[in-house]
Amino acid sequence: MTKVFVVLLTLLAWQAGAQAYPEQRRDSILALITGAQISPRVINMAKAGAKGDGRTDCRSAFEKAMRRAERQGGARIVVPAGTYLIKGPVRLVSNVCLDLQEGATLKFDPEAKWYLPVVKTSWEGTFLQNYSPMIYGYGLHDVAIVGKGSIDGNCRETFATWREKQDKGKTLSRQMNHQGVPISDRNFGEGYWLRPHLIQLFNCRNITIADVFITDSPFWCVHLLKSENAICRGIRYDAKLVNNDGIDPECSRNILIENVHFNNGDDNIAIKSGRDNDGWNFGTPSENIIIRKCHFKGLHAVVLGSEMSGGVRNVFIEDCDYAGYCKRGIYIKTNPDRGGFVSNLYVRNVKFDEVEDLIYVTSRYAGEGLDNHHFSKIENLHFDRISCTRAKGAGIVLQGTGQNPIRNVLLRRIDIGQVQNALSFDHVENVQFGDCHLGGEAGIPTQVSPKDQLFDQP
Repeated sequence: MTKVFVVLLTLLAWQAGAQAYPEQRRDSILALITGAQISPRVINMAKAGAKGDGRTDCRSAFEKAMRRAERQGGARIVVPAGTYLIKGPVRLVSNVCLDLQEGATLKFDPEAKWYLPVVKTSWEGTFLQNYSPMIYGYGLHDVAIVGKGSIDGNCRETFATWREKQDKGKTLSRQMNHQGVPISDRNFGEGYWLRPHLIQLFNCRNITIADVFITDSPFWCVHLLKSENAICRGIRYDAKLVNNDGIDPECSRNILIENVHFNNGDDNIAIKSGRDNDGWNFGTPSENIIIRKCHFKGLHAVVLGSEMSGGVRNVFIEDCDYAGYCKRGIYIKTNPDRGGFVSNLYVRNVKFDEVEDLIYVTSRYAGEGLDNHHFSKIENLHFDRISCTRAKGAGIVLQGTGQNPIRNVLLRRIDIGQVQNALSFDHVENVQFGDCHLGGEAGIPTQVSPKDQLFDQP
């Protein structure tokens, strides 16, 4: 069988499969996602010595509750209404559910010294050791954070001011990444100004985060790093400080994100898999991620990248709408520094109001790495019933590279009311359209009138 014939068969198979939304594949992923099993045992934080007066440091009370839960094989740690000041991280243990009841607030003291010594973590896709996240779990199973209460990073006057000071630490971390420095030697913390995450679960499995309200995070809000089997459901945000991403699955798999109300100062959802060398060497693909019934507001709604060197595949985005302005709707960003791949993205029934760009897919993010040779592979993208009232910039952008064009894209029932630049395609192969209206539907053609006559009558 010739190579041309094999390529043709593959293309025809994709064209046939592209017409049918892969619900069976989605459902097989959903069947794998159960979240955490929650212990029936209960520890009440008020009885464990925590005072919800907003002044008393409750960190030691939470530590004692965690140790007790660990000894007895798990517990639901119930936090009654009140404001609980915590000077330092809450370090979770396996088989624990942190239940924040309505009216309860965990308010973290934002002074950096409380989040030392450094712990294993990552920063913008580079694995290293840095300040502890405010709520941190490493190597755990069956972990939950639930309830109608709040988690307040309280970082407006401290960590939120660090971005302008972070270049030293950011540059050094990326040098260590590219040079393959052992992670044990990548020690940051004091003097490097790399902000910690609010919630990070690293190397964990069986996770549920549900219903809580999140505000004023030092950096990314919920970071699922090298973790699996996670449910993020009903979370509510008012987190508009710098780099306050909502949910960042990184090198993680089998994740359900549903009915989340976003209001974030950065990406609502950003799917990642490590940066450059670390993504290739230490990362794993982020895969089998389902996003549905979410309400977007913030910078970008759903992003794949740019730290995606380990690859991203099998992502479903369904039945979502907007709660306010988003700069971009669906955004895939990578460049020849990153390598990696993005494959099997399915987006169906998603509505936006006004955006800058509705769908933006680029292999030339930030104009970086164009002299490098790690050309990302982007293929099998399926967009159906995506709409916005206005796109101030572009409607649909596909920017591949000559070395690795974007391949196999289906655009069906894409509706944009007003648009400045409807289409911009570079280095793409096999793009299919169906029932798209970019700038409004044309409607029935007008009939010829006398003033339309171009030639003199005899």
